[in-house]
Amino acid sequence: MIVGLDMGGTHVDAVLIHQGEIIEAIKSPTDRSDLLKSVWGALKSLLSGQDPSQIQRIILSTTISANAIVERKTDPVGMIIECGPGLQKDFLCCGRENIFISGYIDHRGREISPINLQEIEQAVKTFKHKNIQAVAITGKFSVRNAEHEIKINEMLQDGFFPITLGHTLSGKLNFPRRVFTSFYNSAVFSTFHKFSGSIYKALQREKINAPIYVLKADGGTMSLKAGEKYPVNTILSGPAASVMGGQAFLQTTEDAVFLDIGGTTTDISFLADGIPLFEPLGIKIGTFPTLVRALYSVSIGVGGDSRVSVKNQRLLIGPERQGPPQALGGVCPTPTDAMIVLGLIDLGDKHKAISAMKKIGEPLKLNPVDAANAILETMVDMIKDKVEKLLDEINSHPVYTIKELLYGKKIKPKFIQAIGGPAKAMSPILAKKFDIPCRYPKVYEAANAVGAALARTTAEITMFVDTAQKTLSVPEMGLYEKVSQRYSLEEAKIRALDLIKRQSMLLGAKEDEICAEIIEENSFNMVRGFYTSGKNIRIRAQTKPGLIYQLRSDQNVSG
Repeated sequence: MIVGLDMGGTHVDAVLIHQGEIIEAIKSPTDRSDLLKSVWGALKSLLSGQDPSQIQRIILSTTISANAIVERKTDPVGMIIECGPGLQKDFLCCGRENIFISGYIDHRGREISPINLQEIEQAVKTFKHKNIQAVAITGKFSVRNAEHEIKINEMLQDGFFPITLGHTLSGKLNFPRRVFTSFYNSAVFSTFHKFSGSIYKALQREKINAPIYVLKADGGTMSLKAGEKYPVNTILSGPAASVMGGQAFLQTTEDAVFLDIGGTTTDISFLADGIPLFEPLGIKIGTFPTLVRALYSVSIGVGGDSRVSVKNQRLLIGPERQGPPQALGGVCPTPTDAMIVLGLIDLGDKHKAISAMKKIGEPLKLNPVDAANAILETMVDMIKDKVEKLLDEINSHPVYTIKELLYGKKIKPKFIQAIGGPAKAMSPILAKKFDIPCRYPKVYEAANAVGAALARTTAEITMFVDTAQKTLSVPEMGLYEKVSQRYSLEEAKIRALDLIKRQSMLLGAKEDEICAEIIEENSFNMVRGFYTSGKNIRIRAQTKPGLIYQLRSDQNVSG
């Protein structure tokens, strides 16, 4: 049996899957002040009457880290940044305190000038004076030679925690993105550790000893222990679960729109020829671009519990959520109240929902039923408008999916796949407005948890080989070794595939689930004078996101 658990800001969704069949699905409230209670309560309900020893694995998705960033509840971070010559510094400032140090490693990994120890000692004094515990250290070419980052870490490790080293997060050469990725990793570190601690305690209470994984932004998983080391990769775990959840219930080769309609937001993503879109460079988190691999997903501030109001004879929905619907004791009218009035869902106190619709309808001279219809029509119009704008933007650039780059591809959705609490109620309105079919799976309310449960473990590595210096390095693995001057591209590719499999297993993958591939390969001759002095080889390898298996066909689409 497999447990999938999606911890959102409003609800905890959990599913129990056995041999492709969903045998239990539950939804329970999230208490942000007591994560242990929230997780334990969901697991207790889910596993009632089940034998915990039969659970093979547990996979989690969570918005915990993303919420901390949005709500500005991250830890202050001290940044130590080694830029080298010729680069503006101001735009790299992202921490509470930003220390730019001298010292330089060049693009081939050679030390041009050493670090200045007095600058590091001054950084320590500054961080301590400002009560900063979390630190990130990033050098421009540290992926070619991490000696400076490692040495600074050794000087700081007794007085600070956590410390993120940029070269361990990604082997990609984009220095600004690596700076920002390092910053976020340290900023959300303690938040994620509180979450993982709650998970361990909850599982201990239920006497569950199964391996635990967490969903990453790219739609793959890693062990919870790896997640504790690199929590930045979980920042868009929730939207990734939306996409994987939509795929778990669907087998198609057509273009489609995926909608996850939640309490506070609606996540929008797309399929191209049945394959999810991918962010090739990395996602933007807050105001900073990063190297975090991610499925393409955009959130808008409209959901079932969004605040509804009237201003200047116009209906306004969201972007804020001010508690539950009025039918459930909330203070503001919401789209959920509208659904209750129209009989689309059976929830809470219908009289309170009618009262909420009267409040909206009176200034618009509408009765409660017409007001409710107007709210849902407006909500779908908002979603449709955003979808059309996103499609225009996507179709003006090359289309990347989790499998390949599609040259000249224009996405033209043939249907909508909707999940989330309001999916069934909204499906007919979505189909009418978009003029294409709208489907929803049987377990539409907990589809995110299904996506988490069935996701494969993924990893990516970047290998650098410099035959003139006889060096091979894989920064993500901390691997640095000597090779011969005759080391070839073919040898490097074989070695990269072996290493990506090893890295995947370190992150928790089972050997028979690993689907490894080379996604980029380059080999250039290095010339000195009139002679070739060696080769510069660069290879990127990955294990592809995907599902460990499809659900049984009778578990799939219902509408």
